[in-house]
Amino acid sequence: MKRLTLVLGGARSGKSRYAESLAAEVSGSKTYIATAEAFDDEMQARIASHQTGREAGGWATIEAPLDPVGALKRAHGFVLLDCVTVWLGNLMHHERDIGKAVDLLCEAAAARDGETVLVSNEVGLSIVPENALARRFRDEQGRANQRLAAVADHVVLLVAGLPLKLKG
Repeated sequence: MKRLTLVLGGARSGKSRYAESLAAEVSGSKTYIATAEAFDDEMQARIASHQTGREAGGWATIEAPLDPVGALKRAHGFVLLDCVTVWLGNLMHHERDIGKAVDLLCEAAAARDGETVLVSNEVGLSIVPENALARRFRDEQGRANQRLAAVADHVVLLVAGLPLKLKG
């Protein structure tokens, strides 16, 4: 079945757990596209823990901190990309063209034949950041979420572990 779902939420809102639950009934292949980069020991340990958990859950993992578009094109069956927010941070860190990258992600996700779930943070519900870089990140994230929501068939917002259906 062809379907694109965008799962939004704040930090520790339950968005990844919810996104993974959408694959519970999947009998075919499940691919997890992970976008985190390990810049320190804590993040390296966090990534390793997630990898172990995904293997136990029957997921094939593609590590794609800068190229989730290529990973989406290679993946088969149910695909979960977690997370757009971390990927945007990577793009900013490596000084990539965010607008073009998000356009390509929208196109690739919408073109997939299988079920695709994208996880992204909603970062615009807090105070205005005090520095220009943080404000730019918040703005880029908000624009990316709007563009992804426009091409998604379903959009769900997680708050305190509870899914709120926004679209579809």
